Amino acid sequence: MSDFLDPSEEIKKHGSKLPHWQQDGVMQFVTFRLGDSLPQTKLTEWMESRKTFLEQNPKPWTEKTEFEFHRRFTQRFEEWLDEGAGSCLFRQPEARKLMESILMKFQGERYIHESWVIMPNHLHLLFKPLVPMEKLIQAWKSTFSHRFGQGSVWQERYRDTLIRDPKHFANCVRYIRRNPRQLPKETFTLWESDRAKKISAYKE
Repeated sequence: MSDFLDPSEEIKKHGSKLPHWQQDGVMQFVTFRLGDSLPQTKLTEWMESRKTFLEQNPKPWTEKTEFEFHRRFTQRFEEWLDEGAGSCLFRQPEARKLMESILMKFQGERYIHESWVIMPNHLHLLFKPLVPMEKLIQAWKSTFSHRFGQGSVWQERYRDTLIRDPKHFANCVRYIRRNPRQLPKETFTLWESDRAKKISAYKE
């Protein structure tokens, strides 16, 4: 079975307002964040524009459409996150250590991680879910909140993208790898599988 999206096979949708997409055995690039990581005014404007784009451009996307989406929405969103708004809980080593242990606890059983980075106020993950993805993310978030003891710290929503092909996989690995490049080493944690480590730093 391929790790990559097959447009001819069933794509499962869940969620009502901005549906998430999952296809059995296909990798996902997912971002989720702390609840105070973005100002609400910026977020509301971004979500309305994104909703309109998604309504006008239903998935699965061509490479051209996905490029345009990321140019208009992902890049802007990531720039806001990287500005370091909010409490930036994951600057704390103990918070990152806890999140690391939660992410890796069922590696190979419920999911197969290829790459992830814990940034001060958000996470990027590239992985293959082996169970429904929404349950994984809910479990990761709730376990952290319960064990860290500060109540719910997360934004409810998350962003996800099905991985189309090896080129898309490599681009996501590079993106995760580059994301913390301007941060001090003690403020983030980057992890890569052997497969991800084989991806060169530059596009071939």
